Amino acid sequence: QKYLCSNCNNILKKALQTLCGHRYCSACLSWIVRNNKNAICQKCKEEDPNTLSEESLLAEERAFGDAAINKEISELRVHCVTLGCSWSGIMKDFEEHQSLCEYALIPCHTGCGHVVMRRKLADHLENGCVNNVTVCQQCQCSLASSEYQSHSTSSTNKDGCRFSEVGCAFRGSREKMKEHEKSAVGAHMLLLLQHMRQLKGTLCSATKAAQGFTPQSELNLNKNKLHVFENIVAVLNKEVESSNLEILAFRRQSELDQNIIRGLELKIAELHRCLTQKDAGLSSLHKSLLFSEQASYDGIFLWKITDVGRKLQDSVTGRTVGLYSPAFYTAKYGYKVCLRVYLNGDGTGKGTHMSLFFVVMKGDYDALLPWPFRHKVTFMLLDQNNREHVIDAFRPDLTSASFQRPVNDMNVASGCPMFLPLSKLQSPKHAYVKEDTLFLKCIIETN
Repeated sequence: QKYLCSNCNNILKKALQTLCGHRYCSACLSWIVRNNKNAICQKCKEEDPNTLSEESLLAEERAFGDAAINKEISELRVHCVTLGCSWSGIMKDFEEHQSLCEYALIPCHTGCGHVVMRRKLADHLENGCVNNVTVCQQCQCSLASSEYQSHSTSSTNKDGCRFSEVGCAFRGSREKMKEHEKSAVGAHMLLLLQHMRQLKGTLCSATKAAQGFTPQSELNLNKNKLHVFENIVAVLNKEVESSNLEILAFRRQSELDQNIIRGLELKIAELHRCLTQKDAGLSSLHKSLLFSEQASYDGIFLWKITDVGRKLQDSVTGRTVGLYSPAFYTAKYGYKVCLRVYLNGDGTGKGTHMSLFFVVMKGDYDALLPWPFRHKVTFMLLDQNNREHVIDAFRPDLTSASFQRPVNDMNVASGCPMFLPLSKLQSPKHAYVKEDTLFLKCIIETN
């Protein structure tokens, strides 16, 4: 039983042990926490539902990797249950065996739809797979074996190239033949040149042999062949000239098209620049509107923080350090301030408490205000069931740099590093976090 997951009841994979002492697969615990708010350990419920404690509350950051049990599992003796396979070994080698097991049923990789034993895949491909590929010996194209016979029949009906007499081996349908003759002009001319050289050599031999009474009919035949090939070369030259004219026209059209494309690209770049400027303006307006909606000018500020679970996890892992609130004011032309919260604590409260601080910011009217800042500050974490709010307050230390007139955008934060224990923040007895949201309130006494 100790090797089985408390959730899926299968053998543990990357085992995690919770504070209550039960074990879960890493993936199972992640799934439970992601899909259940304030999830309680199922084993604890089964063992004794009356003794459930805070330790039974499941959270990934409250569990730790169980290296000892993972090592034990990796060394367990196991055997393959696939029918016909006699493999046995230890668990850490089992996954590799599964990928190599000769008796495992696997789908044919050609997509024919058959499932066969791995050891019989070769026979299936050779004798039974309808999608297995065969190469046609006449045209060298690749075909499924199911298509090969009909292809072989049709390929015997294909025409040969008109230049087959001089060595061109191409065969194909009328449409393919037209494409071939257009694209292979250069190759055909080379074949003709080679053939004419051979013919010239033959004629020379014939001329020299004429003195030995070579029959005149043979000489005439060779001269006729030469005349025919000269005519063919003339026709090919005309085709080459025509092709060159077409290529020249295509190049000119391509240059015109390129000019049009460049003009369009410049217009697009200009439009993109205008859109970027407008987006920046809209973003600035949105920020101003958001600030005006959230701004407070009476020294009382309510801060709503959403996605608490994710932000707390980011704080634990160090991805984010602290969160700043929007700025607010003690009066219309008063001090500009904000709050800063560390969900996983800071300083003396790091890892154990939520820390909450008060920040004096550089404002537009600082020259008209008395310094140092001396107003009492009260923090509140609201219980969303309105039962037990967490309240803390302090008066500024007038000698601290945190409360002098700001030289930079913000002074050093000051406040309560041990504002609230994390166990109390996550406790189901309170509603400090509800629907993954919490509310912090700050009250500044301005009288």
